[in-house]
Amino acid sequence: MAIRLEKGQRINLEKGNGSKLTEFCVGCNWGAIVKSKGILGFGKSTQDVDLDLSCLMIDANGNICDHIYSPLYRTDFLGRYGMPPGKVDSLDGALHHSGDDLKGDENGDDGLDNEIITVDLNRVNPNVNQIFFFLNNCGKEDFSQIPYASIRMYEGTPSRVKEVFASYDVAAEPKYRGATALIMGKLYRRNGEWKFSAIGDAYPDSNICETINRIANNYAK
Repeated sequence: MAIRLEKGQRINLEKGNGSKLTEFCVGCNWGAIVKSKGILGFGKSTQDVDLDLSCLMIDANGNICDHIYSPLYRTDFLGRYGMPPGKVDSLDGALHHSGDDLKGDENGDDGLDNEIITVDLNRVNPNVNQIFFFLNNCGKEDFSQIPYASIRMYEGTPSRVKEVFASYDVAAEPKYRGATALIMGKLYRRNGEWKFSAIGDAYPDSNICETINRIANNYAK
């Protein structure tokens, strides 16, 4: 049975048979916003939701040593914050992003993840000590308006889920009003082994660069 993560929970990456989880997918799923039309509410319209799943790799000194985020971010915009261009592969080849989903699930939860980062812990550069996974909303809505958002770790491929290891869910709730960025969780090394911590902290960041700086300054040290 998959582990249902709670905010602040830490887990070992150990499967039921005692073996280590080293190759897996980190997938994010979310829904488009469905609205009623007109005063009487007849008919419905769908508002696309463009969330971006990204990750930062942090070394033992708390410095960013690599990143994965959308190549669609404009380089001139990123440059104003001193950020490098986006890319879908880590330098060591251990992590790969499936690419941007600009809409979300438009007809209810289809059970599949909209954006996925594949992970092979055996290939992660020894200098990497932490890997943070986070979401940013590129639209005007906040997380209290999005029907659902979830992150899960599972064995399989981006197109086939073999077995879900752990999941963390965010429901549309008032506490997320004004929040447009979500630091979901992190992988971290402890005594030579990888573990996972569910963070689940939401912020009103206006863009991905603010979230990156927030992680670097407040979480990575």
